[in-house]
Amino acid sequence: QAQLVESGGGLVQPGGSLRLSCAASGFTFSSCTMMWYRQAPGKEREWVAGVSSIGGRTSYADSVKGRFTISRDNAKNTVYLQMNSLKPEDTAVYYCRAQGSFCNYWGQGTQVTVSS
Repeated sequence: QAQLVESGGGLVQPGGSLRLSCAASGFTFSSCTMMWYRQAPGKEREWVAGVSSIGGRTSYADSVKGRFTISRDNAKNTVYLQMNSLKPEDTAVYYCRAQGSFCNYWGQGTQVTVSS
């Protein structure tokens, strides 16, 4: 059964860093575009970053560009989100998503809290 499990969230001070991981199983990870979304309390879920299945092309929301880096390790069936220079407005539940012609899966999310 397809599954995405996020980890690495937690409490961090403004300006700090966290690395989120998303471990995939039960589907062909390497065939799927992988993305990170986040949802803050009272707000809509927003797209944060993506990395393509072929070529490893990356893209980012303007709000995180230059601070966050998405990457994937197909040998480990894992996608990462390196988050640097964190701001209080980055506080949210972060979700991993697998997307493609034959992929449509979401993780359960991991909480990231950036204290002030």
